[in-house]
Amino acid sequence: MATQGERSTASQPTIVSDKLYMENTLLRVAGALFCHDAKRASTRTQEIELNRGVTEKKISIRPDPRLGQPGPLAHKIFVAILKKHSNYGRPIRSEVSFTKRELMRLIGRKDWGGSASEQLTRALNEIHYTFIRTNFRTDSNRYAEHSFNIFPEIYLERAASETDPVESCTVTLARPIIQSLQDEHFTCLNHALMQQLGTIGQALYMRLFFHFANLYDGHHRNRLSFPKRYEDICAEWLGGLTVLKYPSKIEQEQLGPHLRTLVQLGILASYHLRKAAGGAGLVLTFRPGGVFFTDYDRFYRQRHQADFQFNFHDDQRTIGEPLRVAYLFVQKRTGQTPAGVSTKDKETAKALLASVPFEQIEGFIDYALVQAKKTNFEPQSIGGIRQYVPGYLKSRQHEARATVASAAKLAKDHEDAAQRAYERFRRSRIDQLFDTLPEGERAIIERLARAGSIAGYAAANPAFAKTMYEHARARITAERHANKILTLEQWSAQKPA
Repeated sequence: MATQGERSTASQPTIVSDKLYMENTLLRVAGALFCHDAKRASTRTQEIELNRGVTEKKISIRPDPRLGQPGPLAHKIFVAILKKHSNYGRPIRSEVSFTKRELMRLIGRKDWGGSASEQLTRALNEIHYTFIRTNFRTDSNRYAEHSFNIFPEIYLERAASETDPVESCTVTLARPIIQSLQDEHFTCLNHALMQQLGTIGQALYMRLFFHFANLYDGHHRNRLSFPKRYEDICAEWLGGLTVLKYPSKIEQEQLGPHLRTLVQLGILASYHLRKAAGGAGLVLTFRPGGVFFTDYDRFYRQRHQADFQFNFHDDQRTIGEPLRVAYLFVQKRTGQTPAGVSTKDKETAKALLASVPFEQIEGFIDYALVQAKKTNFEPQSIGGIRQYVPGYLKSRQHEARATVASAAKLAKDHEDAAQRAYERFRRSRIDQLFDTLPEGERAIIERLARAGSIAGYAAANPAFAKTMYEHARARITAERHANKILTLEQWSAQKPA
């Protein structure tokens, strides 16, 4: 009953390292999410459950009832998107953008006609409309559920109409995935190696590397192995692949060719297919090859931030932000989200961003639509609102000057209020200080305060004379005992904010 594949590590090919970072929950979801049978994928619409019966680890996957389960092309696109996202490096971004040339290479087409473009669009939507629900325990030991779509937003650019081929696209990754990547809950995979595999081979490689990496302690390489029931591999790793009855069929027509490729590439040292211990079902046992250990050391023991590449900003400036602006204009104008935007509108949006920063673009569109309404003008394209850029920028300048003036007045009012508060404090402190002075010192200060012209006011205006006397006494007390009174700076440093 046993079948196996083996290859000497001495003859293994040299594999270039090209890192792909796969978030761990997404890696587990991906195994069940993608159907590797293109003919059956569109008919598979039933809900998929992982870890059924384990409440705290259950994952539910609900394909779109119209599109069915994501197929082989969707898997290929999924891996390519995650690879490019990995290239962006840190900080972890939420968007990934592709040019037309990249899309052609992604699909494997030299000609970019309507059929290839629509295959791409369908594959993206197969993932976009699939609903994921995860169950887990929080750090505070509370039970939680999290529901999301892997790609919650997709922006498409077409030449002119909805039927034209896609020219570029931007895909947004779900927030839970981004957060998990930021927390470094990911598996590092070799994308250069994955490119030599079919989608079934890629799915097997991802899960095997994940499990081997979790089990490996840096020692006892020859003892490392991982067993898995064959029917569970079909359901959990390979998207519901048909479970075959006979080992010979599995070896010759189904998993065998892919597993032998993994052995040839050095990912596996060997695999064995045997009856389960109880006699019901089959078990596959895998042993890692030399390439696994090489990549493990390279990815996990020699990780350097310098390995990351930083090409995110170029994609955002040329694709991501212009697409978002073009979409936002249509949403603001019509109240609806378009299926795509034209290349002309995307290029106009790009030109617009040369004058208006992306952070201000929503405010500009609101301003432009209000100005257009004043003259009963209804712009049908984003080019129709470019005429309002000078007015918007001028209004922003007025707002900026008004903001600066307001801030200056506020600062002056604050400074005056602080000065008045200090004067009240200082006078109170002087009066308290005078009351604590020796009798002889108080007598001297009082005599000096009454001297001069104050006495002349006593008969004519006693109230004014008293005020003059108190001011003079305070001034003389402060001059003679200045070291006992806080300055404005000292008082400001000590008082509460």
